[in-house]
Parts: sequence; C-alpha cells; structure tokens
Amino acid sequence: MLAHAARTGPFFSLGLVYATDTRGLRQVTSFQYVRYISGQIVDEETAESIRRKRRTDWKRKQRGQRFLDHAIIHVRAGKGGNGCVAFHREKFVPYGPPSGGNGGRGGDVHILPTPHLTTLSSVSPSIRGVSGGTGQGSWLNGKHGVPTIVKVPLGTIVKELLPDDPRRAKNEYEAEEEGLEGLELPEKRAKLRASRWVHYPDYEEDNKQRSEFKEAERTLYRDERIRRVLRKQRMTSPIILDLDTLEYDESTEDPNAPLGVSRQQNLGHLLATGGAGGFGNPHFLGQDNRSPKFATRGYEGEWKSFSLEMKLLADVGLVGMPNAGKSTLLRSLSAGRAKTEVAGYAFTTLNPVIAVVRVAEDGSFEGDDQLAVHDETWAEELKEREMMENGEFAFSMTRNQRPSSGKPEASMNSLESFRFTVADNPGLIEHASDNAGLGHSFLRSIERSPVLVYVVDLSSDSPWDALRVLKGELEAYKPGMSPKARMVLANKADLLGGDGQDPEAVLGAKEKLRKLEEFVEKEMKVCTQDAEGNVLEERPLVVVPISAKYNMNIRKVVGMLRDFVEEAREQEKLVVHVEKPVQEETEPEMVEFEADEELEEDWRPEPRT
Repeated sequence: MLAHAARTGPFFSLGLVYATDTRGLRQVTSFQYVRYISGQIVDEETAESIRRKRRTDWKRKQRGQRFLDHAIIHVRAGKGGNGCVAFHREKFVPYGPPSGGNGGRGGDVHILPTPHLTTLSSVSPSIRGVSGGTGQGSWLNGKHGVPTIVKVPLGTIVKELLPDDPRRAKNEYEAEEEGLEGLELPEKRAKLRASRWVHYPDYEEDNKQRSEFKEAERTLYRDERIRRVLRKQRMTSPIILDLDTLEYDESTEDPNAPLGVSRQQNLGHLLATGGAGGFGNPHFLGQDNRSPKFATRGYEGEWKSFSLEMKLLADVGLVGMPNAGKSTLLRSLSAGRAKTEVAGYAFTTLNPVIAVVRVAEDGSFEGDDQLAVHDETWAEELKEREMMENGEFAFSMTRNQRPSSGKPEASMNSLESFRFTVADNPGLIEHASDNAGLGHSFLRSIERSPVLVYVVDLSSDSPWDALRVLKGELEAYKPGMSPKARMVLANKADLLGGDGQDPEAVLGAKEKLRKLEEFVEKEMKVCTQDAEGNVLEERPLVVVPISAKYNMNIRKVVGMLRDFVEEAREQEKLVVHVEKPVQEETEPEMVEFEADEELEEDWRPEPRT
C-alpha cells in the first residue's frame, strides 16, 4: 500500500501515499506530511499526541517505577455451561427418561475498591469471568461460575465506554456477526446451529428434520431477540462509578461470632453479568416428543470495555515547578519516611508519592527536629553505607524505641492527636494543561486534594512568574481548581542572605520576599464558594518562607496545614447531597414476537416492534 517510507524512530515520514485499486496504483495524497504508526496513517497532530504519550509512559517507567493512574480494561463475563443430552439407565430399565442436567450460569465480574492498592498497574487489561459447568447425566446440573472480583485503589472512577468510542472492544453480538461475514446462507445457518445446539451422537441430521426441533429453534431465536432488545436498553445507561469510599469494612466483623454465622461477602459493584446456562434435554420433553435428543449450549456473558481513572485521595497536594524542593519538603514533613528521590535536577519525581503527617497535642509533629538535614538521595545513601560499614547501626535505636530515662529521642513530645496526608506530585511546567511534560498524568493526581499548596524556589530570579504559570495551568486544566490553594511556601530561603553577616544580602533577601508577598496579595487572591457555587468572599494566600532541607519554619507550616485540613473536612461534612428520588424497580416490558413459520428461509429473524 505504501510506495515510499523513511524510518524515523517509531514513525514513518511519508512524502507520497498511494492506495491500490482496480486500475493499479493511484496517488491519494501528494506531498503531504503524514505519519505511519502501527499500520495506520495519521495526521501530524495525532502523531504528536501519540509520541508525547509514549514519552510520558517511558519516563514514568524509569528506575522500576510502575505507577499507573489510567487504564482501559476489556471485561468478559463467564459463559454459561452447555446442557447435557443423556438418558437414564439402570438395571431392568433399558430405556429410561431423559436425564440431562442444565448448564451452570457464568460467573459475574465485579469491581471492588481497596485501600491496599495505590496504582492500577496490577489490573489486567483483559479480564474474563469463570464459565459455568456443563450439565451431567442423572439430572446433575452444572456448577455456577464463581464471581470474579477486580480490585482497584480507592479514588478510582469507572466509566463504561460507549459504542462510538474507538477504544471499545466488540461486544458478544458484534463478535458473532463478524465471524459470519463472508459466509453463504447455508454456512451461516450451520454455524449458528453449531454454536447453539448439542445433539445426541449420530442424531444431528435426524433432529434437524423433526418438527419438535424446529419449534424449539423458533422459541430459541425468539428468546434471543428479547435478550438483544434488553441488552440495547442497558447500553443506553452506561455504568459510571466513583469508588471513593469503602462499601464494607472487614475490621468491623466480630471475630468471636458463633459458629454457623455466615460472613458477609463483599463483591463490590457489578460490571458484567454472566451468561445463562443451556437447557438439558428434559427441558424439551413433551407429549409429542418423549425422547428429545438435543439440548442447548450456554449463552455468552456480557462483553464490555471500561475506562479506569485513579485520582489520589490526599488531604494536601503540593504544586510546584520542577526542582522547587517538593520532595525535600515531603521528607521533612514525614521525618524522612517518604520514599522520594531528592536530586539537583528537574523531574526527579515522576510519580506521585503520599506521606502521612502525624501531629501531637502540643503542635509538634514527627520530624520536628531542628538538627535534621535532608540532603540529596545520593549523599544520604553514601552516608548510610559508611555508617553500616563502620558498624554504627549495631546499637542504634529504632524509630519506635524510646529510652527508659531521659528525654525521648522522638520529636513528638506528646500523644498523636491529628494526622493528614500530603501528596508530592511531579513538577508542573508551562502548557501542562495541553499534556506537555507529564501533563494530565500530574494534574489528574491532584484533582481531588481539598487543599493545594504552591511551592516556589525563592532563590530563583522571579518566583512570582512560577506562581503565575502554576495558577494558569490549574485553571486551564479544570476551572475551579485554583481556589483550593491556601498558601505559598517560599522554599530554599537558606540560599538567600548569605551567612547573615552581610547586611546588603540580608536586605536583598527581605526585599525579594516582600515583592513576592505583594504579588500574591494583588494577583493570587482566590474566591471562596459555597456548595451551590456562589462566591462568598475573596481570600488571600499566606506566604511562608521555609527551608525544607534544614527544617526551618516547618512547624509553623504543619500547624497551618492542620487548620486548613480541619476546615476542609468540616466543609465536606456540611455539603448537602441532593438525593435522587428512588425509582421503583419495574420489570422490563417484554416484547411480543410472533412465531416465524419459515425459519428455514431466514437464518436469523429480525425483531418486530
């Protein structure tokens, strides 16, 4: 199909594109720059979008990181088991009645949120339910397929893909129609019968000539048309789930419950329903057919495609340019427990990291140590390796140990009274709302944080320009995100003013901080809104100079963040949820179909309305 292609990495730059027809090669596009990707010709804009997505995925998979916050999954519920054709045999009863069992029902597919997962990388892109068991003789029905549970992290949004979405896979009916394309009418009829009927050995041709089998076939196709109509009705209301809360907590179960008390099994939310099992030959027993030698096969389960999008549920989200010191700040807030990489180059953090901040009654927090220094990762690893080689860890205290006398080594001087979570997000650059850099992968991770904190590098030439870019990108991605910001942290303040002995350096540092405060006062005001979206008042942001590396002014930041989180949690409780009126469950209206006497002439009758 292609006459000329010059390879450039994963793409092909084409000067001329040709297509084959009955007259040979004809020119389709002349001197148009297009790209050939994965067997398809796309325009330059689409190719650039695909190239950017591949580069983003490659960046996020470096150094063994497998964080995944968006995925497309294709779900197939379990197929129903086939019915059985059998006859009862015992001593002195050579010709017993039909005894074939029905097939088991296919297993459903459910989705369940769990707090034990933090990424979608463990979710398989193709999920298949358990098929039902085949019926056996002696009236033994097949076993029902066990449900399949897909576990996803809390905060996952599940959306069923609509029929016009190109990412959606074919459903069970479309796949069957695709398999029948190009076949003649007798071949289609034979293939359809083979996928729907089970015959007693050597009786298939004899069954096809019997009037009882033809009547059963008409009934089967009529029921199938009803199933198709109901399936189309369900497709008009796609599944949309917001899995931000636990449906059932296992910790509430009583471990001392009496024997015999069944435990509640939490399956989550239903995604796809398993297919019905086939009928055994006793189902077709009648006055005119005392020895039915045919049974039906099980139905296919539902085939659906879903989009999974995970949004982190952190109380506070750190928003800043690359290399602004967000990872160092997270280590300072969590006493070094956060597993983030700290280095002197941009895009050190490629995946969001969440840490827990524990606050005591007197305002101290775990990590409130003025002597601690949070250096770059390579320096800390080198220091730890030297201490291990020298044997300094042999008699050192662990984090949870306290000495029997003297002042506790831990930085918290009283019991814990409050805790909240902080998310360190990848650096945000200009045009991130257009998916530049890590783009939407970053912005999606902070969308649900009720409190946002801007982190800027005070030692840079113009930290106010960084604030302008951050606010603009948040609003460009989703209007209404910037009012969540509550404060501005001017990090790396230790790099200004020198050693404090130079009056001019100290005066320059104070002047720079004053200009930043004036900029925030004029251009960074946010509007508070109520639950209905009405503007209540304008609120200025608080500017706090800090040094995350040397734990300077961090205790003040923790106290303010605690107040912000408590206020956000109270507002969340006061939000009035408008409940939708409960609709009475009504059985779907059954469509009446007349029996088609000329079934042999039409291999699949159309539904009549």
